[in-house]
Amino acid sequence: MTESATTDPEAEPSLARVLGLVRDVPDHPRAGVLFRDITPVLADGDALATIATELASLVGEADVVVGIEARGFLIGAAVALVAGIGIVPVRKAGKLPRVAGSRTYDLEYGTATLELPADIVEPGATAFVVDDVLATGGTAAAACGLLADAGVDVTGFGALLELTALRGRDLLAPIPVHTLLRA
Repeated sequence: MTESATTDPEAEPSLARVLGLVRDVPDHPRAGVLFRDITPVLADGDALATIATELASLVGEADVVVGIEARGFLIGAAVALVAGIGIVPVRKAGKLPRVAGSRTYDLEYGTATLELPADIVEPGATAFVVDDVLATGGTAAAACGLLADAGVDVTGFGALLELTALRGRDLLAPIPVHTLLRA
């Protein structure tokens, strides 16, 4: 069973402001795709602090935050800092000098591979996974599966924005899913 810590932007003025900073970019990276650009959120100190604080409150007793390349690194680092724990990046293939494992998954427009760095997260550790947007769930499920393959217990997944029509949270069950905003 998944859960959501979605905050209603109408009830939370700071999250309403964050939502207002997210830009819709039609036809990127290809025709027919509506890209949600969170760059203005990252560039705004108050907005970044809001999302870091909100997501850090969901980390619980996790040993580490795991950020998914690339915007998940940025949000994850802020979340880890507020939570008082470290961050581990899950990278695209070929970026790490030593690899503990890899997972290939389908995208809406191709395939991709994620890799976990070797000797950073030990089996038995707990991790809270962070990304910017939860869309189809392929990237999030690959990252969580990669951690599970390494013997790491994923305690939850958090994202700034969930594109609910794409039902990405379905791929993450039974991992608890927390999103701050929905579109």
